[in-house]
Amino acid sequence: MSLDPLRRWEQRFGALPLPSPLVWAVLVALFLGFGVLMGRAAGSDAVDSLTAERAPLKLLVAQSAAGGASSAPSSSAAEAPSPAQAETTPEPAPVPAESQAPAPASKTPSSSSGSTGGLKESSGSGKGASKASAFKLSSIKHVFVVMLDEEPYATAFGPASPAKYLTGTLEKQGELLLRYYAVAHQGLADEIALLSGQGPTEATAANCPTYSEISPASSGEEGQVLGKGCVYPSSTQTLMSQLAAKHLTWKAYVEGIDEGAGAPAACAHPAGGTTDPSAAALMSGATAPGYQTWRNPFVYFGSVVGSSTCTSNDVGMGALKGNLASEKSTASFSYVAPGPCQDGNPTPCATGKPDGMLAADTFLQNVVPEILASKAYKQNGLLAITVDQAPSSGEYADSSSCCGQPKYPNLPAPTGAAALAGDGGGQVGLLLLSPFIKKGGGLSQETYNHFSLLATVEEAFGLGRLGYAGGSEVKPFSVSLFSGG
Repeated sequence: MSLDPLRRWEQRFGALPLPSPLVWAVLVALFLGFGVLMGRAAGSDAVDSLTAERAPLKLLVAQSAAGGASSAPSSSAAEAPSPAQAETTPEPAPVPAESQAPAPASKTPSSSSGSTGGLKESSGSGKGASKASAFKLSSIKHVFVVMLDEEPYATAFGPASPAKYLTGTLEKQGELLLRYYAVAHQGLADEIALLSGQGPTEATAANCPTYSEISPASSGEEGQVLGKGCVYPSSTQTLMSQLAAKHLTWKAYVEGIDEGAGAPAACAHPAGGTTDPSAAALMSGATAPGYQTWRNPFVYFGSVVGSSTCTSNDVGMGALKGNLASEKSTASFSYVAPGPCQDGNPTPCATGKPDGMLAADTFLQNVVPEILASKAYKQNGLLAITVDQAPSSGEYADSSSCCGQPKYPNLPAPTGAAALAGDGGGQVGLLLLSPFIKKGGGLSQETYNHFSLLATVEEAFGLGRLGYAGGSEVKPFSVSLFSGG
């Protein structure tokens, strides 16, 4: 039997001595170090392989209620805007579901204000955010409203508007509310709605051809006065009576009221029960007189025409410059109505006279700089330029609406084509200018209407909501519009 190698070694050379403990320790350390190096080499290849095969990481961001992301936007959102985004007078996005007439396709606005239809409402950041959170509508102490007549959004504020001062110079200084709606046809009905929250009667919806009191003037839901006629009883609550109760002031500047020979120089209106020649001229297509009563909604309230202050508060344009000379002489609420040759109405006031928004632009160039230069505006003012109604017939006919458009109890229910057209006054747009609003041509697609403007004025002065301005779907202008002034 052969011996194993170890026995043969021992027989020939003798027994080998065992290594000392120190040698054992060195050998073990060398073995372990070699193993660590081999493991790291193999592990590095494995990690590289896993990294190369891993799918890209996706970050899920929660959406806010307004549809915007609550965290930083993606890289595509940081790209430079396209020419359509930079345009200052875009067409509005499609109108709300409750609107009856479709609006033109939208061009993406570059607004920082609240919006709907896919636009996100900015929450602001840094100094802008602190200003937005600190601002309240009560910071506004002087409100100016310039009311133009019978122009749709497309020709008043759209790209095709000839009013370059309005859509160029002024629009770059404020915030354009694209989806702002009139609440009725005709102009007088919308103007009365703005001052009282009242819906139209059949007479105000025809610009009051006969100057007669509303009868029986009973009370209806939501503070509505029910009956036929166009002059509201003295008991009807108005923005003017609200302001007076809080020792605040109002003033109406109506072009032409102080220019007629032999006519009152202020607070002018027909005698009760008589025909209004200005409304008759409008209905017949005759040459419009220099002063149109229906463009002066203040004289359709018994509480105004029956007061001793009507002749000092309801005046012509000539008084505006003097009142703007100091903050003290500037009313809390000022209403400005151009005459028939400059109010924007597409019908010429006389043969050979300019018409439409081109004529209105001339009026704005003469009046708006005076307002913007006044101390009252510069300190805490708000200027709103809008239109009483869109046309009810013709190429730009529009009866769309928003904001819980009510069914007016004093009007018969529409039938046939009228029912399909809608029951609002159409999309007209509104431009806001204020020291509280950041310059740069902001655009908002939040939906508002004339009742919203009334609610905004009431909110600014700490007043209660009148009539339809208190509707559940009517809201004052968002404070986000005023975040950058």
